[in-house]
Amino acid sequence: MPSPTTTVPGAAAATAPAPASPPRNAVDRFFKITERGSTVSRELRGGLATFFTMAYIIVLNPIILSSGVDKYGNQLDNAQLVTATALTGGLTTLLMGLIGNVPVALATGLGVNTVVALQLAPQMTWPDAMGMVVLAGLLIILLVATGLRERVMNAIPAGLRKAISIGIGLFIAFIGLVDSGFLSRNPDAAGTTVPVGLGQGGHLTGWPVLIFALGALITLVLLTRKAKGAILISILSMTVLAIVVNAVADIDPAEWGLTVPSVPTQVVGAPDFGLIGEVSLFGGFEEVGLLTGCLFVFTLVLSCFFDAMGSILAVGEEAKLMDDKGRMPRMGRILMVDGLGVVFGGGASCSANGAFVESTAGVGEGARTGLANMVTGGAFLLALVFTPLALVVPSQAATPALVAVGFLLMTQVRGIEWDDFTIAIPAFLTIAMMPFTYSITNGIGLGFLVYVILKAATGQARRVPPLMWVVSAFFLVYFLLDPIQQALGV
Repeated sequence: MPSPTTTVPGAAAATAPAPASPPRNAVDRFFKITERGSTVSRELRGGLATFFTMAYIIVLNPIILSSGVDKYGNQLDNAQLVTATALTGGLTTLLMGLIGNVPVALATGLGVNTVVALQLAPQMTWPDAMGMVVLAGLLIILLVATGLRERVMNAIPAGLRKAISIGIGLFIAFIGLVDSGFLSRNPDAAGTTVPVGLGQGGHLTGWPVLIFALGALITLVLLTRKAKGAILISILSMTVLAIVVNAVADIDPAEWGLTVPSVPTQVVGAPDFGLIGEVSLFGGFEEVGLLTGCLFVFTLVLSCFFDAMGSILAVGEEAKLMDDKGRMPRMGRILMVDGLGVVFGGGASCSANGAFVESTAGVGEGARTGLANMVTGGAFLLALVFTPLALVVPSQAATPALVAVGFLLMTQVRGIEWDDFTIAIPAFLTIAMMPFTYSITNGIGLGFLVYVILKAATGQARRVPPLMWVVSAFFLVYFLLDPIQQALGV
């Protein structure tokens, strides 16, 4: 409350700051629109801007997840994934607006879905893999409720936290380049020691690869020009071009991969909720064992809450929502909704939902409150009935987004202390090992292990938080699991 005007003897009357304008209505009062210096029109514009900058996930997430195959050769249905992605994105975004009252939208996180598709699913069934996502979400909620989430976060050096995001970015970009056909795996029979090469036989061939190359260039140009909706504009324009090219050129459908671009027979279609609830909470542990299963859950927790924390704080800074101590209002509620997003995503079989840094696009349009989320979440739910449109997008039109996201995550490299080798070397290994070993878990584990070893070798063992020693010991067992099993005769 502003202090009343006071009079100091021998001095002129001090004028108190002008009080903030009173709320105009119940909506204004609930979302604190006027109090935060915003207007309804700014919130509406901001909500739409956020949706258009992140709507690509409705197309991209199904492509990533449906490209994976579980232990028994099963794939997820693309149409059902579109429904689950749009549904959970809409519901969790609405929840964040109502409970957290911040313009932070949620949807399926890139990086986490790659872990689920390429690391978890091949070793178990899809319901088992999604059950581990749910367990990770429940653990995040527990960490929030007990206050341990901040302690875990503080235990990991900032340089390693940034390295994890950067490594995921390179991993995502690599996947995009391979899935588009711009890079291809060289089979052992090819008579070469090069594991990956340009196009086919060292040359770019075919119309689909050209669609990807043009899409990547358009995306990067639009990002450079700071165009709102750069990724979505690229996906839409390249999809239209792909449909035209596929209609007039003689192209083998196999060149397109999972989705052949063609004019849809219908625009509106009933959503398919077949994946909702297809979850087995503990089946994955029976498939991979307790230790490996715990490490998978740990990796999911690590990816989910570090990405979310970075995105939430980035939006808070951009929207000037921080207090004088650098704290964001309602942080406990915000983190709790983020944990619920992970549970919802796993429960709907579309992978973990988390905060999207693209929400800063809405902040740039003036959004300051959860009202913007009402618009963004509503747009996601509206997309449920337009599933047929999403199913015409080929991977060559969507995968340029992976390259762009990889670049955006790579920009964090400046925050690593490269002069301190006890941080720089583990950070380098974390970044490099994710794409080189095709495993996010391996990158994190090697980075942690080398960090504690280097600190101990330089007489700084006491500076390593106890939790880092525990987690590193966990990873050491993981890497030595096979010889340990052989020694024990298991």
